[in-house]
Amino acid sequence: MSSEVDKSDIEKRKQISVRGIAQVENVSNIKKSFNRHVHYTLVKDRNVATTRDYFIALAHTVKDHLTSRWIRTQQNWYDKDPKRVYYLSLEFYMGRSLQNTMINVGIESACDEAMYQLGLDIEELEEMEEDAGLGNGGLGRLAACFLDSMATLGMAAYGYGIRYEYGIFAQRIENGEQKEEPDDWLRFGCPWEKARPEYLLPVSFYGRVEEPEAGVKKWVDTQVVLAMPYDNPIPGYGNNVVNTLRLWSAKSPINFNLKFFNDGDYIQAVLDRNLAENISRVLYPNDNFFEGKELRLKQEYFLCSASLQDIIRRFKASKFGSRATTRTDFQLFSQKVAIQLNDTHPSLAIPELMRLLMDTEGLSWEKAWEITTETCAYTNHTVLPEALERWETSMLENILPRHLDIIYKINFLHLQEVQKRYPDDVHRMRRMSLVEEDGVKRVNMAFLAIVGSHAVNGVAALHSEIIKSDVFKDFYEMMPDKFQNKTNGITPRRWLLLCNPSLSDVIAEKIGEEWIVHLDQLTQLKQYDSDPSFLRSVQTVKQENKMKLAAYLQKEYGLTINPASMFDIHVGIEKVNSIDPWCKI
Repeated sequence: MSSEVDKSDIEKRKQISVRGIAQVENVSNIKKSFNRHVHYTLVKDRNVATTRDYFIALAHTVKDHLTSRWIRTQQNWYDKDPKRVYYLSLEFYMGRSLQNTMINVGIESACDEAMYQLGLDIEELEEMEEDAGLGNGGLGRLAACFLDSMATLGMAAYGYGIRYEYGIFAQRIENGEQKEEPDDWLRFGCPWEKARPEYLLPVSFYGRVEEPEAGVKKWVDTQVVLAMPYDNPIPGYGNNVVNTLRLWSAKSPINFNLKFFNDGDYIQAVLDRNLAENISRVLYPNDNFFEGKELRLKQEYFLCSASLQDIIRRFKASKFGSRATTRTDFQLFSQKVAIQLNDTHPSLAIPELMRLLMDTEGLSWEKAWEITTETCAYTNHTVLPEALERWETSMLENILPRHLDIIYKINFLHLQEVQKRYPDDVHRMRRMSLVEEDGVKRVNMAFLAIVGSHAVNGVAALHSEIIKSDVFKDFYEMMPDKFQNKTNGITPRRWLLLCNPSLSDVIAEKIGEEWIVHLDQLTQLKQYDSDPSFLRSVQTVKQENKMKLAAYLQKEYGLTINPASMFDIHVGIEKVNSIDPWCKI
C-alpha cells in the first residue's frame, strides 16, 4: 500500500513539474486561435488541411502570444532609453523555434493539450518545422544562445545577421556516407518573421573616392543594393521580454527590364537582379581555411553597412515607431550603443562606422575614431592563423575604395603609436601592421578589429590565454587592458529543458526550477550522487532516450541496435568548445 502511495505522490509532483499544468481556459483559447488560423490565415478546413498546415497554424497561434509582448518590449526600450547591445554576426544557427518559444512563453502544456483534444500529435507538428540553419556550427549556435540569454536577462539587445535563402546543407546518409543537399529552408515560408520594407536601406559597392575640397572625401559613382529587413522574435524565459533578431535580405534596386523580356531575352531581363540578390542567397560553408572571395566580402560589408545605418537611425529616434530625428549629439553614442563583433566577419563595421560618422554625419576624424573605439568590441573565435581573414587590398580598392582609404589611415596612426612605444623596433612594426606586405598585399581583419575596439575577448580561459601569449601577443603587450576572457556557454532552455524534458523533470523534483535561469544551481545535485532513488530515475530516463534513438535509427536508416548496449556518440560540430572540434558524449 505504501508503495502505491509513493508512486501516486511522484505522479502528483510530475504534474507540477517544469512543464506545468495546462489551464482549461488557456487550452480553450489556444484551440480557438488555432482553428481561426486554419480558416483565416491558411484558408482551409479540416478536410483538406495537411500536417504542415497544422504546424503553420500552431506557429501563428504561438506567435499571437508573442506579439503584444514584442511590441511592449520595444515600447519599454524607447521609454527607458537604456544602453542597447547590437550583436553583429554573419551566422545565427537558430534551429527550430516552435517548441523553444512555447517553453519560454510558458504555454507548452496548454498547446500540447489543445492539439491532443483536436486529435493532433504535437510532436508530429514540431517535426514539420524547417531548421533555420543560418550558421555552420559553434559560432552561429553561440550567437543564437547569446540572443536567448540576453532576452532572458531582460537586456535591450538586438541581433543583426543575413537572411540566407539557403542555409547549412541538408544532410542525408547513403550507404554510410554523408550526402549534402541544398537547404531550401524558406520554400514553405517562415511563420515567425515579419518583413519591414519601410526600413529598406541602400548599401553601396564599387565606385571611386573624390576629394572636392581639402580634407573632405566623398564616395561616388557607386552601385547600390537594397537591404530588406526581416524581424524575428527572440523571447526571454518567463519574463515577457521579446527582443529582435533582424536579418537582411539583398534586393535589387533595378526594376525588371521589360524590353529584354519582350525581345525574348529572359536571361538578360533577370541577370542584373540576380547579381545583386546573390549576396544573401547562400551561407558560405566553413572549412576553417579562409579564401578571399568577392561574394563573401560583399556579404560581410552588406551586413555591416545595413546594420550600422539602422543602429544610427535607432539612436537618433527616441519615440517608438517614429523615424523622426530627435537626437543628433553623437557625444552620447557610445553611452547608448554597444556593438559586439562576433569574430572577424563584421570587422568592416569599424571603417564603415568611421565613414558614416565622417562622411554622412560630418564629424572630425578624431571624434569619429573616439566614438568608434568606445562603441565596438571584438570576440575572437579561432586560434588558427590560416582561419583569420585577410582581404587583398586590390579587392578592397575595387569594391570598397573609401573603406580601404580609411583602413590605411587607421594603420598609419596605429603604427605611429607602435613606434612611440617601441622606437626602432622595425620587426614589431611589421608584425603589428594591419596591412601585410609579404607577397600579396592584404589587410589583416583581426588586427583591424583589435585596434578599432575597446575590448577583445576569447571564448574560453585557455583560448583567451593563447590569443594573449601567441596569436595576438604583440597587441597584448602593447594594450593589455583590452584583453579579457568571456567563457561562452549554451542556453539550458534549449539544450536541457527542451532536448531532455524527462531529465529536466527528474532534476526539478529534487532542486526546483531555478536552475533553468541559474545553471549553477545544478551543483545542488551533488548531494544526491549516492541517492539510489535519484540515480535510478536518471538511469531510467537515459534508457528511455536510448530506446527512442534506437527506434529512430531503425525507422530512418534500417539499422538495428541494442538499447542495452553502450552508446559511444561523436558529434562533429565546428568549434564545439573553441579548441577541439570533436566532443565525445
